[in-house]
Amino acid sequence: MQPQSTLGSPNDFIFLARDFAAQDVRFATAFEVLRTALAMRSFPGCAAAVTHGGRLVAHKALGRFTYEPDSPVVTPDNIFDLASVTKVVATTAMAMILYDRALLELDRPVVELVPEFAGGDLRRREVTLRQLLAHSSGLPAYERLFLHATNRDDLLGAAFRVQLVAAPGQRADYSDIGFIVLGVALERLAGESLDRFCQREVFEPLSLKATRFCPPADWKARILPTATDPPPQTVSQGTVQGTVQGIVQGVVQDENARVMGGVAGHAGLFGCAEDLAIFAHAMLQGGRPIFRRSTIELFTQRQSQPKGTSRTLGWDKPSTPSQSGRHFSPQSYGHLGYTGTSLWIDPARQLSVTLLTNRTWPDCQNQAIRKVRPLFHDAVVEALETSV
Repeated sequence: MQPQSTLGSPNDFIFLARDFAAQDVRFATAFEVLRTALAMRSFPGCAAAVTHGGRLVAHKALGRFTYEPDSPVVTPDNIFDLASVTKVVATTAMAMILYDRALLELDRPVVELVPEFAGGDLRRREVTLRQLLAHSSGLPAYERLFLHATNRDDLLGAAFRVQLVAAPGQRADYSDIGFIVLGVALERLAGESLDRFCQREVFEPLSLKATRFCPPADWKARILPTATDPPPQTVSQGTVQGTVQGIVQGVVQDENARVMGGVAGHAGLFGCAEDLAIFAHAMLQGGRPIFRRSTIELFTQRQSQPKGTSRTLGWDKPSTPSQSGRHFSPQSYGHLGYTGTSLWIDPARQLSVTLLTNRTWPDCQNQAIRKVRPLFHDAVVEALETSV
């Protein structure tokens, strides 16, 4: 039997007070950054949420689902494909809970849990769970495994065989492949799938009502589409089934995660801006009822190795320049998602900023989000400093 949490019940969670009645005046400059981005077609639609000092001080949605004038207007409760934000809100969160329960040893070799990972390269036996979390395993960033895999088992088999491009611990290379492997390792530690574990241990205790893997069919109308150019293939995600041709909506945009059935360590989670704000609020309030404060501190501390890395255990830290902008403190941590999503948290300011977009519409080529994010974050911080 697995050790159970001693963190208490969901009733221990400190309620996130809603206080955004004056947001249009207070954050006028920040919202204008987003309106300008919409006008420049940086993305069709977006939703943002800002927490500060234990209060939700901004909760705004702008734009439409697509660039068509008759496309639905985005509302604050609309749902986005979170892409790699999955890595922190689900996979890293699961790792933290297992660590709290003394089930996860950070320096345990991955091959002890995933012997299929061993292969012929003896260096693979040195790769640890810590290195997967910190993106220092030596695995490459990305491989188009979906081109030759037709189901989850095929894709995982290919992921376990991806060759190292560096010695473990030698350098930090952000790696989707590493988090695919990590997700499997965590599932074997827990004796349960990533989606079921996170639903029970993360999303339900925090009352994240619009956050989950494999959204059901009746959520589809609330979910922004992410692309129009997927490779034709049959998918099955929960109750969302069929042939994906033309529009990706309600199924994960990442093709590797899609072949895995929508549940993967690197991508697959869907959610809304307010849910991410609640998750960030829990992180800022010491983690109850899902994490210990000491575990948050451990997992969000910059790693000392490899030298110069910006990575923590799962999260990223501000660099120069940073997508978090110019004002987030060195204590900050955050993560980006390929579809145009992001979450940044600053304990020094008791601040979190969620920005969700579908910048990959219609063809994943638009990179303007990289200019928008720092401008938006700077405007948010400056608005808060001015109003103090």
